[in-house]
Amino acid sequence: MASTSTERTTGSVQSVERAFQLLEALADSGGVATLSELSASSGLPMPTIHRLVRTLVAQGYVRQDTARRYTLGPRLIRLGETAGRLLGSWARPYLAELMEATGETANLAVLEGGEVVYVGQVQSRRSMRMFTEVGRRVQPHCTGVGKALLAQLPEDEARALLGPGPLQAHTPHTVTTPAALLTQLATARELGYVVDDQEQEIGVRCIAVAVPGAPTPTALSVSGPEARIQALEAQSGAAGLVPLMQAIAARLGEVL
Repeated sequence: MASTSTERTTGSVQSVERAFQLLEALADSGGVATLSELSASSGLPMPTIHRLVRTLVAQGYVRQDTARRYTLGPRLIRLGETAGRLLGSWARPYLAELMEATGETANLAVLEGGEVVYVGQVQSRRSMRMFTEVGRRVQPHCTGVGKALLAQLPEDEARALLGPGPLQAHTPHTVTTPAALLTQLATARELGYVVDDQEQEIGVRCIAVAVPGAPTPTALSVSGPEARIQALEAQSGAAGLVPLMQAIAARLGEVL
């Protein structure tokens, strides 16, 4: 088969590009869509959609349900889990740097299926047991990393992900109304960081920032006892907590 002009000029294979384009369109739709919806969102012609979907279904990367809709398939789970572990491995030196600079636990998380997934962590040497651990999935509205991830989304997308509410309360400090949380997200975009003030666990405070340039919404955080984190926040200037976190996040984003 002769190569297309796209293949000759870029070295890419158009059918592979389109298959990934289709998978991303399916993910953007919440993981479930009809063929016509996929055609509209991806911009691909219907005959191409049919061919790609048949191939992806045969390989287990897409499934068809009883309502003739298509969903992301189970074979993607292994790929995602492996990619998540590698992301944590690549990030570990940066998380270790942040932990050494602050003395507190450094975390890395991504947004997956409307949930926050912790993919990397370097724990503080100080004694403090917290709920966070690599692999744990939590709701985004009650954690620093979750709010930093939501703040990276367009407001209408974040609103749709949160739903009409009320949001689950984990402590008396948890924000439970979507409108109040969306206000926090707008503030986070302006300031460049977000705070979880005992909203997931009583006594635990978390400061989180976005990782710019990451291929998927990613956030970096420092968490620990409320008093210790507030003491770090009180440091100002270039040596302050937020500028330090933003600088490390920027360097991490470059390697991702």
